[in-house]
Formats: sequence, structure tokens, C-alpha cells
Amino acid sequence: MKNNCMHEACLYLELSNHTEDTVFPLHTSIVLFLMSYCESTSIKVFLVPNEDSASNLLWMKGAPTNIPINILSQQELPPVVKSCRLPALVEKDGNFCRAGLAVVLRHIVWRTCETDCNRKDVSELLGFKKTCLKACAEVSLGDCRDKTLKTLPFLARWYQSVQEVSGVKKAAVSCGIHLLNLSAPLPSSSAAVSSSCKPKNDKDETTDIYFRGGPRPTMNKLEENGISANFTSHPYPSWSLDWGNLPVAVNPIEGRLPSERALRKQQQLDNITSIVTKLAKPGDTVVDFCSGGGHVGIVLAHTLPLCQVILVENKGESLIRAKDRCDDLKLNNIWFIQANLDYFTGPFEIGVALHACGVATDMVIDHCMKAQAAFVISPCCYGFIQNTVKFSFPRSQKFRNILSYKEHMILCRFADQTAVHLPPERKIIGKKCMGLVDLDRACSAEECGYMAYVSSMVPDSCSPKNNLIVGCFQVVDSI
Repeated sequence: MKNNCMHEACLYLELSNHTEDTVFPLHTSIVLFLMSYCESTSIKVFLVPNEDSASNLLWMKGAPTNIPINILSQQELPPVVKSCRLPALVEKDGNFCRAGLAVVLRHIVWRTCETDCNRKDVSELLGFKKTCLKACAEVSLGDCRDKTLKTLPFLARWYQSVQEVSGVKKAAVSCGIHLLNLSAPLPSSSAAVSSSCKPKNDKDETTDIYFRGGPRPTMNKLEENGISANFTSHPYPSWSLDWGNLPVAVNPIEGRLPSERALRKQQQLDNITSIVTKLAKPGDTVVDFCSGGGHVGIVLAHTLPLCQVILVENKGESLIRAKDRCDDLKLNNIWFIQANLDYFTGPFEIGVALHACGVATDMVIDHCMKAQAAFVISPCCYGFIQNTVKFSFPRSQKFRNILSYKEHMILCRFADQTAVHLPPERKIIGKKCMGLVDLDRACSAEECGYMAYVSSMVPDSCSPKNNLIVGCFQVVDSI
């Protein structure tokens, strides 16, 4: 398998069970269509069948005629791909993976443009700042899935105009895709969006004309029920890496940070690394979620050479910077996965995240709990916290018994008021609100079988957002 990808990137697509009308899963068909349209030859394509489709050759009628395709068993997948949902694309060195439909599509577009700078038709597939895929606005109306193209006139016009783009019909024929012939769409004036399709007004959900006051009434309400912002002492307050004797590429200053900020980043990394090194055992996998430029993951990979470290980040530029640093260090125990968090599906023992914004902290904790993995997380951007499809607040039953969603949002809003320039009394209130929001998160983990606590980084000055949430799954011995 290694030899197949020695000189080119490899793309892995799912080949699941199908019916007569559907040869490939939708995401596989979309990727193959783009590959055919781009006439990409620098990426080697593998279809990965599941057990039901392994012996079925009907997939051949839907495969692009201008793109060579290989079949690969799930057992033969590179290790980094086994940790991701398909589609996934791996660079030639085998430790940098891009997973997820949007990420893979963008990379195919970028790679095509790098290979042939004259492919303006391909570069125009990208939208704002060339960082997203271009689409018409009506595509994003998720609540209107029952609508058809005829009742979405802008989408219908877009669909028709796409067919007029040079190369689209050729790519469709190559992939065995039959494009629809739509009748003339309704005029735009009749495109009234039903009330069920209008986006919800968050203000309506969070505003209560009977609700008064800042965070103090909410904090008092919790205290009356025995809950206060108590912080557990940091378990290893004096622990520190010997930064002066570490390789330059391990130091966050190598990650293009100003010297003063790099010093604070060193202190933040000391706080997280001190706990992780005590939790980790040889052979463990440690995942740095929302890794950014890899400051945490690189330190952990260097400090824990017997552990596998995985950086998961959705911004490719940040991961590339991290990989360059790791190449300088010649680290062989680190992988890079560009993907949204949900596309990482591999097993792991410890999850970390430094300043995961808003609900991203809750996503990381949830991912760790599903894997029964320990976690060491520093939250950030409390003001971005809000109810989502997956998460509702407060997180724990303990807090839900006392606080409403609106009251919890008051805590979140004031938890962001810890900036250095603010008056001391306001920062004290902000720190208490931070502690209560994170205590709710810790309580939620405890209700799922974890031992969890909230601590503060040392020194406090290393970051205005200096909380740490630490959790370990408690194994219950069967009697």
C-alpha cells in the first residue's frame, strides 16, 4: 500500500451497498463528478467497498471513464484513514489526511489549479476568499428539505446554468449521471419562503421581558442551592518543560508568535502537558482537537515519543505550518487530519484542546466521553455558547434543576469579561462566571461516569481564559 502512494496523493471513497438507481453513496458520486470535471490525474483514486458491495461490479457503470479507479479493502487502508470517515485524501508521505466532503472537494479544486493555472473554470468553483465552495443561497435552507426545485426558483435557475458550463455535461456523461431537464422556473417574485423555512430569531428565544439583572441574581440562585465557583488546585503547579534546552521547532515562538505571547503560550502548554504526561501510558493515542498551528500537539509528540499524537483541525494552512515544524523535528509519532471534528472516528485515550471556542469545547468533551477517553481542555469564547441541534444548556441535570437557559446564557455572556484591561472587580465576576459555566460541563461529565474537576492555569496571567476542565472515565468493576 505504501508503494502505491509514494509519488502521489491517494483518495479513498466509500463503495457501499446500492440499489439499481444508486450505484454510489451521494458523497462518493459528488467527488467522482468533480474529479471527472477537473480531469485530475495527480490523485490516485481508491474505492473502498463494505462487505455487502465487495463482490458487486455494478459500480463500474457509474465510475468516470476518464479517471483510473482501484479497489482497496478496508483492511488495506492506511492507518490514518482508518481513523476518519470517508471521503479521505492522504498526501504521499502518509501522515497528512484530509477528510470530509467539503474539505476533499476544496483540495481537489486547489490541486487542479496548482497543476494548471489556466483552469479558471475550476478556480471559480470556490467562493468567499477561495476558502469555501460556491453555491446558490437557497441551498442553505436546511428546514425546507421537502421543497422541490420547482418551488425554489433561484436553485432551479442555478441548476440550469450549471448545465451550461463547459465540461459539466461531459463529466456527467463520464460518470453516468443523468441531468434533469427542468421546465421554466417560477418567477422570483413568487418565491415566498414559508414561515416554517424562515430562520429562527435567537433573540426571541433568549429574551424574557420578566428577566432582570446581570450575573449576580443567577450566581446567588446557584449559591442558595449549594453551587459556587470553586476551583480545584492545579495538580502540578510547579511543573515546567525545560524550554531553553528544547529544539527550536518545539517552541511556540517557532509558530510565528510574538515573544511575549510565546511566553504565555509556553505557560499554557506547561499546564496542559503536565497533566497529560501524568495520564499518558506508552502506546496511548493523544488527540489535539482544534489544534490550530499545533502548539500543544507538537510539544506532546516530542515529550511523549511512545505515544501516537493526532492533530485534528479544519484549517489546512494551520496544519501545514504544524507539519513543517514536525518535519524539522523528524517526529514519526504524529498525524495531521484536516477535518471537522465529527469526521475523526478513531480510538484514543486522551483528548486535549487549548482554547476551544464556544460549543467546540462541548463537542470535544462529548467526543472524548463517547470514546471513554480522558480529557484536558481549556475553553474559550463563552459568549458564543448557545443551544444547538446536538447540545442544550445548561449541560448537566444538576444545573438544569436550578437554572433556565436564559439564566445560563447570562453566565456565559459575563464569563467573557476577563480581559486584562477591565476593572479588577469586573474580572473577578467574569472569572466566577467562567468557573460556573465550566463546573456545569464537569458535572455533566460526572453524570456520565467521569471524575471531573475545574482548575486554573498557573500563573493566572498566562491567559484571560485560564480555566482547565479535566476528566477521567471511571471504570466500574463488575461484581
